[in-house]
Amino acid sequence: MKRRAFVSSLAAWPAIAVAASKSEEGKIRAIAESFLREQGIQGMSIAYGRNGKIDFEAAYGFADADGSETVTPQHRFRIASVSKPITATAVMMCIERGLLQPDSRVFGPQGILGGDYRGDVAAVTVDQLLTHTSGGWANDKDDPMFKNPQMNHAELIAWTLTNQKQTHKPGEHFAYSNFGYCVLGRVLEKVLKLPYDKLITQQVLSQCGITSMQIAGNTLAERKPNEVMYLMVKPGAAYSMNVTRMDSHGGWIATADDLVRFASQLPVLLNQNSIHAMTTHGVSESYARGWNVNKAPNWWHNGSLPGTTTIMVHTAKGMCWAGLLNGRSEKLGLALDKLMWQMGGEVKSWGL
Repeated sequence: MKRRAFVSSLAAWPAIAVAASKSEEGKIRAIAESFLREQGIQGMSIAYGRNGKIDFEAAYGFADADGSETVTPQHRFRIASVSKPITATAVMMCIERGLLQPDSRVFGPQGILGGDYRGDVAAVTVDQLLTHTSGGWANDKDDPMFKNPQMNHAELIAWTLTNQKQTHKPGEHFAYSNFGYCVLGRVLEKVLKLPYDKLITQQVLSQCGITSMQIAGNTLAERKPNEVMYLMVKPGAAYSMNVTRMDSHGGWIATADDLVRFASQLPVLLNQNSIHAMTTHGVSESYARGWNVNKAPNWWHNGSLPGTTTIMVHTAKGMCWAGLLNGRSEKLGLALDKLMWQMGGEVKSWGL
């Protein structure tokens, strides 16, 4: 697919990696190791870069519970909801190619996925799923993605549409929805005629030079090569979910530099209009299409699952970063966000 030139301040961003000095690396290490001790987290991996180039990557702490396996930049972590910008990008690519329209209906006789659904369910569009404005199925105590783990995607979608009613008219109300992005994965499979993991690998990741991302397994026995262990106070809490089924909303494993390569190469994947649409808020003033946004404008997404805390950031100045932890606690996501800004600020040449 031929890409149109992305003309904006992006063109002025330097393509040459700017490495941290030894002194700056030491300061970053001290900050990271202090954070791990204070938060009671075993391991961390981080990366910073722009335009597909990695300026800095490092890892600290341990990949396992007993401290016998040191974390390296090659270790992969469950990235949880940082998966959503990846899925949203694939959807926007399909819209560019004319395979989807933002107002394409998803359910019902005229919908992409079909089914005998009427009323508000049949009114839900692709764009409403992207923007979390479908009217229901929110990420709360009734989140369907954490129910019925024995069901496959099709079974869970049918069960949810039958048993969990919408609470608002589509398009009127923002409510963050893992289920909505699960459905978008099935939309992509329908229009591209490939399994979700394969279509993302071929259409998105390979275009960014990313080769190590996979969909996670569910159990400790399904731990992939170079994948960390996910550690919680309650033993096994991170291995009692159907993470594989979360594929398009929270199922990927990745290294930190994988995520930096992705976030920093959106112009490789999408044209200017699509990137603008993905990063311009609608009903919610802080969420667009697969990205949290602010007025800077910075774009980012957090991820959180038992044993996992993650963040991916694309700043207004073009610097991108990712931070991955193999633990989770209350407010750890906000602490990780602050930490990544603090560590990046130690490298004065980056100009954060």
